[in-house]
Amino acid sequence: MSGEKIIVFFDLEATGLDTDVCDIIQLGAICGRMDFNRYILPTRPLTESAKQVTGLTCRDGCLFLRGTKVETVPMEEALTSFIDYLRSFRKPVLLAAHSAMRFDAPVITRWLRKHSLHTEFKQVVSGFVDTFPLSKNLHRGLSSYSQVNMVRHFLGKTYSAHNGVEDASMLQELFNSWSPSQKSISRVTYST
Repeated sequence: MSGEKIIVFFDLEATGLDTDVCDIIQLGAICGRMDFNRYILPTRPLTESAKQVTGLTCRDGCLFLRGTKVETVPMEEALTSFIDYLRSFRKPVLLAAHSAMRFDAPVITRWLRKHSLHTEFKQVVSGFVDTFPLSKNLHRGLSSYSQVNMVRHFLGKTYSAHNGVEDASMLQELFNSWSPSQKSISRVTYST
């Protein structure tokens, strides 16, 4: 928790890394023990690297995770239910992601605008916390600031990286282990 704001950790998996065009294929989040997970059938093909990294593939109008079909919802439904999930905390929310400002924030913002949900989103979410620069500010001199490396270094764990809920869950655990000050958090907080 950050003052009177709740920090919700989230992660997007997408069809590629181009923030101007990629589709969200998984939206995962967690706050405490309350998690959120939606898969979305993309409108564009996944890049080969996205398939390799996420284990997600499309075939015959269905989305598969490592060969097992997953239930998908339309993008607008995924975004609307995400806003409802965030609203359930009954306080202003800060959304935290590793590299939020380089990837997650621009992608989700683009999709929220496309579905005319950005104004509603901003009524619930007051900003984004980027844990990538936070990790660099708190722990100088590490060889890598990737989330996988940070989890291994600080928590002594490995996990199923590039799964939205797993990434969000590990980020929450990592963040809690760091116990950053309010001042450190505010330095890497950006408005919606």
